[in-house]
Amino acid sequence: MRIRLALLTTCLSVATALPAQAAEATDAHLEGELSSGAVYVMDVPASWNGTVLLYSHGYAPAGSPKRAQNTPSTAARDKLLAEGYALIGSSYATNGWAVTEAVPDQLATLDLFTEKFGPARRTLAWGTSYGGFVTSMLAERHAGRFDGSLSMCGLVQGGVANWNSTLDPVFALRTLLAPGSGIRLAGFADQSEAVAAAKTLTTKVDAAQQTPEGRARIGLAAALHNIPGYNDAAQTKPGPTDWGTQQSNQFTAVRGLLQMPAFSWRQEAESRAGGNPSWNTGVDYTAMLARSPLYKEVTELYKEAGLSLRTDLSALGRAPRISADPKAVGWMRNTSVLTGRLTDPQLNIHTTGDALIPVQAESAYRRAATAGGSAELLRQAYVDGPGHCTFTTGETLGALDALEDRLDTGRWDVSPGTLNSRAQQEDPTTQARYLPYRPTAYPRPHDLAHPGDARP
Repeated sequence: MRIRLALLTTCLSVATALPAQAAEATDAHLEGELSSGAVYVMDVPASWNGTVLLYSHGYAPAGSPKRAQNTPSTAARDKLLAEGYALIGSSYATNGWAVTEAVPDQLATLDLFTEKFGPARRTLAWGTSYGGFVTSMLAERHAGRFDGSLSMCGLVQGGVANWNSTLDPVFALRTLLAPGSGIRLAGFADQSEAVAAAKTLTTKVDAAQQTPEGRARIGLAAALHNIPGYNDAAQTKPGPTDWGTQQSNQFTAVRGLLQMPAFSWRQEAESRAGGNPSWNTGVDYTAMLARSPLYKEVTELYKEAGLSLRTDLSALGRAPRISADPKAVGWMRNTSVLTGRLTDPQLNIHTTGDALIPVQAESAYRRAATAGGSAELLRQAYVDGPGHCTFTTGETLGALDALEDRLDTGRWDVSPGTLNSRAQQEDPTTQARYLPYRPTAYPRPHDLAHPGDARP
């Protein structure tokens, strides 16, 4: 029998749960509100196994409803509860680039859980997308509260690197498709200005997609952000040299980037940072493209269009650059940049066909963890699939099993074969897709383990 409690409180001291004795005898479902205004949800099975999982949810745009979430999916929740795990998580006091609220809200949720149910034998942090970033922040800055962590499709390149790499493709699009237009790419006065800029550039991109020349230039912009040529399961999967289908798939993702992250979400983050926290002064786009795994596609698209790639790269090199606001960079570094210093094991998983947070983000965090002396505590594994956070329930829970095995044995075993076996055990109905993979380098990494990264 499940007892449902949905009592909202205005402070943590107000009781919102059944007494601990009752919770030991029956399943409990709790919902409530923290003093910050964030809402939380807790599910604790009668046969609690002593492990609590603190889940951090993904990005929610400013102004959207606050929703507490304690697992990535209903299927994962049901399976974990049946296995005896306690599941907790909160919304964040505000939505948007809310790391300064997300971290304390999650810790407050953990405090409340302990108050109501007693200390856990084991506490794990886990999260997806932006929540994967929050998870790594919790693991690095509040290591004493956790035994291990699982970051899934996480924004683990950190805030400065994220906004820098979001700037690069729109800078290329404006320079090559709307020269002299004056479309603002950063430093927005308000949301309306950001939305208007997004609409204007989207119109230019839509028109460009109708011509071979425009498609080549959109392909170039996609390559600067490492947008894969197969990034949604609904798309046609292109062959290795099917440049046209790859570019068409990338175009859809580029439009998505323009619609929200590159303009609207950027403006919201800028409002928190007190200015523009990103820049492209001193960036060599010719060298960046040469390092991209999409370089061959771009050269072929340019060849088919009869365009000179060298000429367009020269135009990018000559175009006036965007400078950062030093105070905004300082705010972003203080609040939203990772150190790479872990105290407990962390496993990261990522899909190879992620257009929103490209898989190269994992290279950025590996770089940070290596410099921070945490390489042995970090492991990364990859799922062969298109899309952002499109893990199956088995793949998700298989990764969680692997993290727990590391905590139990002191040894990592995250080979694709082992992860696929664990995933199949958790969900025999779905084929597991872990594979040997190593992403290329992140284009412009920025972390606290490399002092040289501090200078725009």
